[in-house]
Amino acid sequence: MRSEPTETQVRPGIEADLDTLTAIYNHYVRETAITFDTAVFTPEERRPWLLSHPEDGPHRLMVATDAESQEILGYATSSPYRPKPAYATSVETSVYVAPDSGRRGIGTLLYGALFDALAGEDVHRAYAGIAQPNEASTRLHERFGFAYVGTYREVGRKFGRYWDVAWYEKPL
Repeated sequence: MRSEPTETQVRPGIEADLDTLTAIYNHYVRETAITFDTAVFTPEERRPWLLSHPEDGPHRLMVATDAESQEILGYATSSPYRPKPAYATSVETSVYVAPDSGRRGIGTLLYGALFDALAGEDVHRAYAGIAQPNEASTRLHERFGFAYVGTYREVGRKFGRYWDVAWYEKPL
């Protein structure tokens, strides 16, 4: 039996991860304003999202797992910023950490792996929208070189109130 903490591994997401990734996301749908989705998803409803993040190209899904148990601790994505062709070299990034895995550096590991994977891709800018307030996410993005560009005031309504979203960008 090992006495030291187990290590965390980061790898591309695969279809076998779908149930757990959906459960992590649904936690944020139900409990927080971090995402503006308001209804939980079934894994089958989330399958197109997962399949839109292949192992190569600008749209990635990176998954953090406990090296020993293989439990999924969180995930990070780079997704299309907007659907119009001129936006093709821009991505929107996000990180979701399992509810019981916060404050362990999982987000930092995930973003490190994601930006390493994007280094060889034709991506010019990464954008992140952070529902306010969210100091932990703001610190994470600033640590990775994201700069604040502006706030959309009261842009989303969830849980009976309006939420601001602060936008950040990072050159790649």
